[in-house]
Amino acid sequence: MDKNSIIGLALIAAILIGFSVFNSPSKEELAVVKRKNDSIAAVAKLAEKEKQQVQLRTEVLKTVADTLKDTASNDTTSILAASVKDSLKEVNQKNIYGAFYQSVDGKDETITIENELMKVGISSKGGRIRSVELKKYTTFDKKPLFLVEPDSSKFGLSFISQNRIYNTDSLYFKAQSEGFTITGDTKKAFAMRLYAGDNKYIEYQYKLSGNNYMLDFNINIVGMQEVIAANSTGLDLNWSQKAMKHEKGHKGEQDASTIYYKHFDDEVDYLSEMKDEKESIPTKLKWVAFKQQFFTSVLVSKTGFEKPTDIETIGLPYSKKYVKSMSASLSLPYGHQASESIEMSMYFGPNHYKTLKQYDLALEKQIPLGWGIFGWVNRFCVIPVFNFLSGFNLNYGIIILILTVLIKIVLLPLTYKAYLSTAKMKVLKPEVDEINLKFGTDDPMKKQQTVMALYRKAGVNPLGGCLPMLLQMPILIAMFRFFPSSIELRQQPFLWATDLSTYDSIYNFGFEIPFYGDHVSLFTLLMTVSTIIYTRMNNQLTGDNPQMAQMKWIMYLMPIVFLGVFNNYAAGLSYYYFLANMLTFGQQWLIKRFVDEDAIHRKIQENKKKPESAKKSSFQQKLETMAKQQQQRALQNGKKK
Repeated sequence: MDKNSIIGLALIAAILIGFSVFNSPSKEELAVVKRKNDSIAAVAKLAEKEKQQVQLRTEVLKTVADTLKDTASNDTTSILAASVKDSLKEVNQKNIYGAFYQSVDGKDETITIENELMKVGISSKGGRIRSVELKKYTTFDKKPLFLVEPDSSKFGLSFISQNRIYNTDSLYFKAQSEGFTITGDTKKAFAMRLYAGDNKYIEYQYKLSGNNYMLDFNINIVGMQEVIAANSTGLDLNWSQKAMKHEKGHKGEQDASTIYYKHFDDEVDYLSEMKDEKESIPTKLKWVAFKQQFFTSVLVSKTGFEKPTDIETIGLPYSKKYVKSMSASLSLPYGHQASESIEMSMYFGPNHYKTLKQYDLALEKQIPLGWGIFGWVNRFCVIPVFNFLSGFNLNYGIIILILTVLIKIVLLPLTYKAYLSTAKMKVLKPEVDEINLKFGTDDPMKKQQTVMALYRKAGVNPLGGCLPMLLQMPILIAMFRFFPSSIELRQQPFLWATDLSTYDSIYNFGFEIPFYGDHVSLFTLLMTVSTIIYTRMNNQLTGDNPQMAQMKWIMYLMPIVFLGVFNNYAAGLSYYYFLANMLTFGQQWLIKRFVDEDAIHRKIQENKKKPESAKKSSFQQKLETMAKQQQQRALQNGKKK
């Protein structure tokens, strides 16, 4: 082996060693794996022990029953047999469930707490929230809107005690409130306790204040230091929820539902909305949210959830009741103290920007307003204006119209500049046509250079109309994100649309058309037709511009593609784009009345007579450089042949 081979092998070995070290599990991850393996082994050992105990209890019960049958009357036998059976049942539960044997059986009852905004039902089984109704909202078919139903969620602590894994979701809690009546009583605060003996319990505290979607939720752990396994460094909190169908469009609601989470001292992140995804978060989290299109359920920790956190989303496309399943396995700190408290809170409410922002937890980041400049436009321009107009109690169709007019007024200088640029191109079209006829297809490089020289002498930028349009793009894209996520438009009718937050339908096919849907959206049709007309008008203004010729077919194709996309989008969005097109037609008609094309032509002719400036724009220099490079490559290819 030579020197280079030895160096190469050494580098490969170093890379392999570094890779293995970098990807080796951390101490926390190893502890989690060890805890799970120990739990599995303990459960297997306990199962075998329970099997032996069941056999022993069966033999004892048979012997006692036979003895009673021979020595007592039938009535006495029944009483004693029942007593023995109850005693054996208690012994059996003690052996299987240990300190929690008294919490195995119970009656599943619901305690209700409520305020002006929501009604929360809490079950004695598991001590968990089993139902959440938002009083001020209804589903698309006018039924009460529930974020949580008894069969749609699970919530419980998981820990090891006496070589067994316990999950509080299956055990019965006892309500703690002086003079409290479970059935039919309504309160704003109370506690649920899971007892493991005298002065040993896990307590869930719930408190709901007035006119607030945030529910205070604390977990108190008292006297459990000897019950919970000593090698447990924390408690696992398992939370899962099926997102219920609230809106008309199943797929649209499913594609807007996912899990959001905030790193404790960092940004908000989320799982993909468009596909099933599973992830293990290796950092400490502040909150985790099961976010739907217009509503969200959030669990917030004051001190943060310990790492790692496992989260998963699964789409439910064929369910009529649910749109997506979401789950999270969270880690809570536990220090084996005589008394510990974990302070948390739970938000059940709308994805309303102002409502979420008031909690100062970055919960508003769940609303997909767009990244970068698009989000800034929505947060600092569109939302304040939209909220201001909403204060006048106008129909939201009228509010969108006023908002569109205001945007068009702001963009009027850019629109005017773009029109002037296209008007100049139209004036120069006859001379450009002469150049095209003169050179034909024999020398495209020379033809392009001649056309660019003409533009330069006339003082015309061939892409002068594109820059103003590009400056308008942030607003167009911001609106694309704003309207589908605006809860203000939810169930707001306008003209033939019954709900501006979802698609409008004037005809249902009764079957699905690929890439289109099962209905006809009139607002989408109007938007598409007006966009094609607008494209046609622009092409007539610019003429046969050789620089734009290849783009024309794309400009005509895009509205057709968007016809299928927008057919299932919010009617408010299609309505806005339609209004924007119609107002643009009006602006162009108005500008045309004040723009004298003859004066533009005279000005261009005067510019052509002036000495050509030695200084060229960076754009012109770049075009000429590209043309020369292409010409040189063509000459080199010709020489090779």
